[in-house]
Amino acid sequence: MTVTGHYTSPLGEILLAADERGLTGLWLEGQKSDPAGLPAAHEERRTPILAEAARWLDVYFSGQEPDFLPPLHPHGSEFQLAVWELLLQIPYGQTTTYGALARQLAARRGLSRMSAQAVGGAVGHNRISVMIPCHRVVGTNGSLTGYAGGLDKKIRLLELEHADMTGLFIPQRGTAL
Repeated sequence: MTVTGHYTSPLGEILLAADERGLTGLWLEGQKSDPAGLPAAHEERRTPILAEAARWLDVYFSGQEPDFLPPLHPHGSEFQLAVWELLLQIPYGQTTTYGALARQLAARRGLSRMSAQAVGGAVGHNRISVMIPCHRVVGTNGSLTGYAGGLDKKIRLLELEHADMTGLFIPQRGTAL
């Protein structure tokens, strides 16, 4: 059974979802895919997993790097899960590119190359944003592209983490707008 809860953040309301194994969703208010993947049958109530997620968010939004992660239970294809695992390895306050992630995944799978666009598609289907830090992925040229929560929130998350924003820019056209 999926349970949900709400968290009030500096970015607005956040909807949390969990099952008996871990957090299955974290959606920012107004997100493009709000709330993709949430089963129709769910109930709102407080659980230990949702409480741990709220504690993580308290630490994160206080401007500190949390030293723990609540249990996560992301649902996706094998490829998506592999990409999301790479996202979890991006250090707090740092960014990487879709191309760099594609190269990492190709190396892990013994392939000569991997499509950065395919990786971008998997990043875009991440249902546990912020905790699985898709906001830390930028275009190769520094474009702040591809964040379902909106570019304003992506920028605020990176600023909260004191990420080096030098060379990053808002694209004039594209999927991020």
